[in-house]
Amino acid sequence: MYVRDRSDGPQARAVPVTALPRQQPETAARLLGERLRRLRLDRRLTLGEAAEVIRGSAAKVSRLERAVSPAKVRDVRDLAVFYGASPEETAEIEYLLSLSQNGAWYTQYSDVTPGFLRRLISLEQGAERIIMYEAFVVPGLLQTREYAHAVVSAALPLDAANDRRVTLRMERQRILHQEDRPHVTALLDEGVLRRPRGGAAVMRRQLEQLLEIGKIPGINIRIVEFVNSGDVSPPYPITHLRLRDGGPPEVVYVESIDSAIYLTRPAETETYRLVLNRLMEQAAPRDRTEELLHEAIAGYRQR
Repeated sequence: MYVRDRSDGPQARAVPVTALPRQQPETAARLLGERLRRLRLDRRLTLGEAAEVIRGSAAKVSRLERAVSPAKVRDVRDLAVFYGASPEETAEIEYLLSLSQNGAWYTQYSDVTPGFLRRLISLEQGAERIIMYEAFVVPGLLQTREYAHAVVSAALPLDAANDRRVTLRMERQRILHQEDRPHVTALLDEGVLRRPRGGAAVMRRQLEQLLEIGKIPGINIRIVEFVNSGDVSPPYPITHLRLRDGGPPEVVYVESIDSAIYLTRPAETETYRLVLNRLMEQAAPRDRTEELLHEAIAGYRQR
């Protein structure tokens, strides 16, 4: 069973599916969607024609191909038959389908984690680069346990499942210590440093951890100072992920209070990439960021 390895450019070679790295469910779903799209285009079929086969809309087929919606077994198999997939192609599709249906480590927290957040965690597993902006809190990937507990408790006070939600955030940070970790850039509004979540001691330890994490190769922490943020800082968090293999090359995650949207179309992702680029231009360099963190830590020590 083979898929096209696009890292080699136009003359990409075929590689066995079983040889692909990071076979997380999300990665498999992207590869599956890409394979179905290639079959449809090879047969010169439209999204609308494919939609009739799965009793849905063109938008539904598009979401399946972009791995925006979970793949349904019946839909995938009906499309494979409709496209006239060869035995080898069908075997590959079935293999990717089975992988996409398998649970990953974070599924054990599905009872306390909304689906849109689990999807983000899944995407992080297959990312080569992550750029995130936060205006109100330290991003979950960078939080200490105590800080995470303060953030979760502020949103869900007295909820008995908060300890498990915090543990999920700690487990999620494993990717920062892998040899093949993604390149991470965290852009934090200066207000994140000044907002004492959990009290002075918790904030001091959190900011000290940001300094420590910032020393890991490939991880950059940057503060967007108040004086530079007025015209460039959006009032919502943004995460941009560049993915390693299969499906759309990049995804933008925009979160609100109780939901999130995922964007994969180039016209959509370009808009948010521009926002992040403007923030990057205004963010303090490494030495100034470290200076701001040290100043904030000293301030919390005095409280």
